[in-house]
Amino acid sequence: MSERFFLYDDTEETNIRFISFMGEASRFDLAIIQSSRYYGKKLVLDIQSNRFAIIGQDDLDEPNYIETAFNLNNEEAEELKLFLYEVV
Repeated sequence: MSERFFLYDDTEETNIRFISFMGEASRFDLAIIQSSRYYGKKLVLDIQSNRFAIIGQDDLDEPNYIETAFNLNNEEAEELKLFLYEVV
């Protein structure tokens, strides 16, 4: 077996918020991770769908970013965006 070549191997303290809420269209179970990586953006994990994205305010305004990242329809994506505008 050849030696592993690590690009990086860091350990870091993070803040994680676990939140679950029910919208009109669907339920969201999220983990929102804040660290010093990702240029001030947050890592948002949707535990129900096993999908995640690195999200900042600019990404919320990007057309179809949330829909594509989390595989949501327009109504579901709008509910998630409204919540994320409050926490990102």
